[in-house]
Amino acid sequence: MEAFTPEHVQTALNALHLGITIHFFPHSTATSQLAADAIGCEVGQIAKSLCFMVHNQPILVIASGDQRIDDHKLATLLGVTRKQVKFATPAQCLEYFGYAPGGVPPIAHRRKPQAVYLDVSLKRYTQIYPAGGSSNAIFAITLAQLAQISGGIFADVRRDA
Repeated sequence: MEAFTPEHVQTALNALHLGITIHFFPHSTATSQLAADAIGCEVGQIAKSLCFMVHNQPILVIASGDQRIDDHKLATLLGVTRKQVKFATPAQCLEYFGYAPGGVPPIAHRRKPQAVYLDVSLKRYTQIYPAGGSSNAIFAITLAQLAQISGGIFADVRRDA
């Protein structure tokens, strides 16, 4: 299955008329730390898109780059057991979301996720930076815009320290 590209994401962004442009970097920005270093922002401002599968349905969690996800909290939100919440494999990321891990954007997916959650830890920031469809593509967006375009709902799904 062929991966979608940043052009798919840019087309979706253009259709929203928000004036958002994807920026490309000469090196990988696939991890939150690499992305933050490239942009010159806090790691927490990176909005990482984490893909999960629950009963063969895609679930997207958009979380702050300095947080980890608590699969028990996510399972409780979804009304399933913790063992039923699994990280999507790279093949599932391509099949359901259209992108390889490290480049999954918050929009322009191959199939609409069953649910989209935005972790409350993102609320610390006004400006955030999600992936733009590849491991070296990022765009800037406000948190309000991200909530709007992703259709996500805020929930506390971060792992407690």
